Amino acid sequence: MSVMLSFGLALGALGYKQEVLASSAIESQYAFYAADAGLECALYADQQSNTFAYQSPQPANAPLMVCDGINAAYPPVYPNGIASYTGSQWVLAERVSLDSGKRCADVTIYKPAPGSGTTYLFSQGYDVSCATVANPNGARFVARGLKAHY
Repeated sequence: MSVMLSFGLALGALGYKQEVLASSAIESQYAFYAADAGLECALYADQQSNTFAYQSPQPANAPLMVCDGINAAYPPVYPNGIASYTGSQWVLAERVSLDSGKRCADVTIYKPAPGSGTTYLFSQGYDVSCATVANPNGARFVARGLKAHY
């Protein structure tokens, strides 16, 4: 009887660990897709709409991209969306709400002055809403990132 009990407990523990691993893989996938969506929106906004073109002199606020018909927002860390501005480059930060508000992505754009360098885009996707990212209150969430340059 004790052998059967220990065998049953071992199988139960193994099943629980498998469930936790499968759940974290799904959440990781959501975070990756959010990062990919944020990067694609930034690529479109920059290459098709020229939204992030370097502006001189420095504007009061960074231009906001539109992703899936929804305006991006400035992350709380950068209330005007401009992380830095120099004579040769500006760095913009935007937060995009995705999947009807269920997912979130932070996009950082390094845009050089015309003819002076390479554009870099970084997108950090989360498997939770932007409200949770801004105020986690102990919530656990997964983040995945992607980058592009041209």
